[in-house]
Amino acid sequence: MPPAIVGSAGPLTGKRFPIGEAPITFGRRDDNTVVIASGRASRLHAEVLREAGGYVLHDRGSRNGTLVNGNRVTSHVLKQGDVIAIGDETFSFEAPGEMETIMDALVIRSLIKSVVDPGPVLRVTISGGGPVGLSLALLLENLMGQRVSITLYDGRWTRDGSRVVWKDQSQGNVRRQQVVTIQSRQYLNLPEEVQARLFSAGSYSEMWPAGPDSVRGFSPRNVRIAFVEDELLDIANEKSDRIRLVPAFFDLAEHRETVAEDHVLAICEGGRSRTRDLFTAKFGAADTSIYSLEGRHIQDVVLGLRVKSDLSDPMTILLTVAQNRFLLNALRGEGFLNMRLTDDEAEEVIGIDPIRHVFEECIASRPCLMGRTDDGDFHCSTHGTLFLPALVRSSALWKRVMEGLVLFGVREENLSAVTAFRLDMVQRPRFTAQLYSPTSTTPGTYGFLLGDAANAIHFWPGRGLNSGLASAISMARSLNRAWHGRPFRDADFIRHEAAMSMLQYRHKSRAWKAMVTTDENGVTCAIKDKIVQGIKEGSEGPDKDADIDALMDELRRIRSRLAPRIAGLPDDTVLVEHLRKLKGETLRALRVSGAWDTLVVGGEEVDIDIFDRPDSPEEPAAGAPTVARRAGERPDHTRLVARKSSGSTPP
Repeated sequence: MPPAIVGSAGPLTGKRFPIGEAPITFGRRDDNTVVIASGRASRLHAEVLREAGGYVLHDRGSRNGTLVNGNRVTSHVLKQGDVIAIGDETFSFEAPGEMETIMDALVIRSLIKSVVDPGPVLRVTISGGGPVGLSLALLLENLMGQRVSITLYDGRWTRDGSRVVWKDQSQGNVRRQQVVTIQSRQYLNLPEEVQARLFSAGSYSEMWPAGPDSVRGFSPRNVRIAFVEDELLDIANEKSDRIRLVPAFFDLAEHRETVAEDHVLAICEGGRSRTRDLFTAKFGAADTSIYSLEGRHIQDVVLGLRVKSDLSDPMTILLTVAQNRFLLNALRGEGFLNMRLTDDEAEEVIGIDPIRHVFEECIASRPCLMGRTDDGDFHCSTHGTLFLPALVRSSALWKRVMEGLVLFGVREENLSAVTAFRLDMVQRPRFTAQLYSPTSTTPGTYGFLLGDAANAIHFWPGRGLNSGLASAISMARSLNRAWHGRPFRDADFIRHEAAMSMLQYRHKSRAWKAMVTTDENGVTCAIKDKIVQGIKEGSEGPDKDADIDALMDELRRIRSRLAPRIAGLPDDTVLVEHLRKLKGETLRALRVSGAWDTLVVGGEEVDIDIFDRPDSPEEPAAGAPTVARRAGERPDHTRLVARKSSGSTPP
């Protein structure tokens, strides 16, 4: 009698599933060998494979895990009498006669070593559990399996039973509801499981057309960042055997000895990283001069308005690309309308404590999210302040906010929150550094700057998260390629450091051109200063018709370029009627701010895949696991992305 999986508890009790050469699969899908109706089972939950003359149970990234004899497993060599629990079903493994697993002890030891013994384990600490830190952890787990052990810290998390979850507003964490655009060059390089979870039906839209960062015909995808954070954290919870989640901010003073015993510290804390600043002597000081004009470091302050637009996506795209004052990034009309502020307007971004009657800069310095109350005010629940410009509705800033709503078809009652953030680019000298040298008891720790801790990218081209994901992909591949159980060397990370330098050059050079423009005399100036000029000219008796004509000329040029890729673009009559709703000051400011410089936005993109090609015909591609894939695991075809731009032009 062949070995079999036998139902011992649940609806399948008594059912016998013989095991042969073909895999036995478990899950909710109808095409599984063992169909489990329980909602706690994943579509493809687990499978049993014949390996080296025996049988091995593999969990296939299920949400609720696979238990053997009460313990959660990823891979397990089955033995006579093992009890397997999946969802609400319990099974036992039955082998014939005295040969419990149909292999002798020598084969068992060989199989256990190949499946269970990972060899030297790479120890990685990640400070910062946002999308970049979580993506790095999941990429490493996907590439290296049992060869890596990851500890991930974030103080914005808390425990809920056995799981780690994001704190909510009542716990002091304001979730980010902004919509982000993820380019296919990045998301196609994420593990297939991650892609499936991030882009489930209804969770995303494809608002923007394919452009220079699109590969294989896949368009950019708009998704809410809080959803990304939730899904990535959920997946990380399911990898508890290799990813340890710590709901606390990383404190170098507390964990210095632990870090010195690890091989890697990845710093993913964002643009205001304290850990990065503590290692300034290792990574080098940031240089502001390259992003300065006449000795003044150029910064942009952006007011973020959470809105619901009544306009179609094609029309909001057209209106966004035609000027540099506002940008709407939305998911089915809901998202954030970002408003570039002048220096004077930025001074008005302030809260007021209604009890103590004192001003607070919480919205400008934290930043905080101020939600709309039943009275129509905007209240910061963390600091108890109200947004002052909304209280003083005759203020210049609030009037201009209202004009932004008109431009993007947002009714005032559909403005539900305000926030602000400062965009402050610097040049970083390096992204990789040996933090601690090897000793007789420690391996030597390498540190890496990733995400906004490495490159805080101006939001106008929408490159911050994409740059962060690219840096995580490059880092994971580099560690997988370089790990051989010995201390790392600087030479192990030449490719990664090159990729990071390319990302900094490409994205920041493009972002800089989105912060500055050239005036009629060929002099470079800040776009926010051009907006000041437009507001001044518009308040001195503007020629609305001339400004509308100029804007329409720009809109027609953009529309003709986008028409082959976007259906439903508005005609001249609709656009003119819409522009006439705006005040003269607004029209002039939009006109002088200029349209997006698509020649700068377009062009060749940073392709980190060029660093992951085979070094020789016999060598597997770098970034592929350096040990044999776990049985039944499919190769990651998403790495085989096009090396060149799709050839289409940007919006």
